[in-house]
Amino acid sequence: MKRFTTILLATDFSDTSHQAAEYALDLARSFEARLLVLHVINEPVDLRGFYVPHISFEQLEKEIETGAARMLETFCTEQFGDYGAVETALATGVPFEEILRMAEERSADLIVIGTHGRTGLDHLIFGSTAERVVRSASCPVMTVRVAES
Repeated sequence: MKRFTTILLATDFSDTSHQAAEYALDLARSFEARLLVLHVINEPVDLRGFYVPHISFEQLEKEIETGAARMLETFCTEQFGDYGAVETALATGVPFEEILRMAEERSADLIVIGTHGRTGLDHLIFGSTAERVVRSASCPVMTVRVAES
């Protein structure tokens, strides 16, 4: 089996991300790999043409980024505790594009991503970030779905 040296975990902080983090950590420990945890902030809607009281668009973007950084830090502390080889990254853009870009840029050997398993109209409207990553990634991708109770 190929050795994984860098595992990229894409997280949106959902239940599926928490479950995917467990798999990513187990694999990282098994292979003594670096774990790169990425959160992508969807490009916010540009509200500059509308009246938004008390906050500028630039300030809103900054607050979103600050909040995401805090959430990422909390997520990593809770999920990976004492594992020393964890790096974090924030990106802004289209999630699947940023995941693929980061995987290439950081030479990831494996991408681990949770999937919500949407079907029907939800899948048609929202698409699937995980599916787009699987179709376009140049490295293996592990998708993790929350088990139904």
